[in-house]
Amino acid sequence: MSLYAALYSGVSGLAAYSGALGMISDNIVNINTVGYKETRARFSTLVTESKSTTAYSPGGVQSLPQNLISRQGLLQASVSATDLSIDGAGFFLVGGGPNGSLSRTDISFTRAGSFTPDDKGYLKNTAGLYLLGFPMDDKGKIPINREVSSLQPINIAGLTGTAESTTEVTLRANLQSSQAVNANIATYNPSVAGTSMAGGATAYIPDFQRNIQVFDSQGGTHTLTLGAMKTTTANQWNIEIYANPASDITTGAGFVAGQIVKGTLAFNTDGTIDTTATSPALLSAMATTWTNGSSPSNLKFNLGTNNESDGFTQFDSSSTLISSSVNGAVFGNVNGVSIGKNGIVTALFDNGLRRDVYKLPLATFQNPDGLTRRQGNSYTRSNQSGIFALQLAGTGGAGLVAPSTLEASTVDLANEFTQLITTQRGFSASTKIITTADEMLDELNRIKR
Repeated sequence: MSLYAALYSGVSGLAAYSGALGMISDNIVNINTVGYKETRARFSTLVTESKSTTAYSPGGVQSLPQNLISRQGLLQASVSATDLSIDGAGFFLVGGGPNGSLSRTDISFTRAGSFTPDDKGYLKNTAGLYLLGFPMDDKGKIPINREVSSLQPINIAGLTGTAESTTEVTLRANLQSSQAVNANIATYNPSVAGTSMAGGATAYIPDFQRNIQVFDSQGGTHTLTLGAMKTTTANQWNIEIYANPASDITTGAGFVAGQIVKGTLAFNTDGTIDTTATSPALLSAMATTWTNGSSPSNLKFNLGTNNESDGFTQFDSSSTLISSSVNGAVFGNVNGVSIGKNGIVTALFDNGLRRDVYKLPLATFQNPDGLTRRQGNSYTRSNQSGIFALQLAGTGGAGLVAPSTLEASTVDLANEFTQLITTQRGFSASTKIITTADEMLDELNRIKR
């Protein structure tokens, strides 16, 4: 009977608009939830099939949620280095805890990147989900397979302090072209103690010398001296580099105690360095064995580019060290972390060193709007979303990581209030259907009286 069908149609309207109200309510209360994605109510007719063209049988309506998970929210600046968002497609991978191995069923996905360290240094969001990433080795490489099983919860407090051995010393200096030749240069012999600059004899004090501080693998500091003595050959200088004190190193065969390298530094007629006539030993890495038990160092002195004045020069002005640069550092502890747009998590040490420790992958889906919502503004895969692919930031359709930003909710408050009004009116109208159908049924009951 059509009256009963109309009654049930009104009831379906109440149910549909109640469901829509719930979706709108969730949107409004999550207006300030980081990474929240709006859900819209979409209404669909319920049709009762009728083969008659002269009669109509009411059906009703139902409300279905439409998840707008793929919609990008506004990126807002944050002061925290561990607040993250994604500029583009993709989701952060998060897990339930730092213990045990991971499988694809243990993984959740989120755009809510408000991560903070817990009491053990693991990064987790407000829902207690831990941020996952690929660990990087000392060479900055991540696992080749790039599978879920290789992911680890990111810990920024469990990193130990580090020191870095010096491998390169870059010098800019000028050696005065009019420097007088030492009177005892004829007996100069860099391989004989007492007749070399490293030997310390008064007659062989360098025409120019500077001390340079370098670091070993344990963070220990050592002083090296670069000595230069002009030769009788035009545009050539004898160079020695030696440890001070000599007991800091194990001296190799053919060297005076403390000596690391010796040779001739040559210049062109225009005062620029001539590396083709310079002793190759001065331009190569020098193996240095320290006596304090640290690992041997391979020290390379960058003296300049051939035919250029970017290193050592020979002009007629006072001999001087213009600048020097030494890599390496003493032992230091972690005092911070930074995250780049490529998803690389870098530990910052108080000695100035930086070390890449993790790389954040991003998960992409064929249909992100088909993901299943979970507690804590996270999602899990479903049949509608399809399987996920692990991508590195900026590759394979994934966006870039935006450090020190948070993705705002996609809710438009003005639109939600408008939908709230129309939903209320629709609900009220549905109640009128029920009361009207009830009055008509009451009239039918009165016929018998």
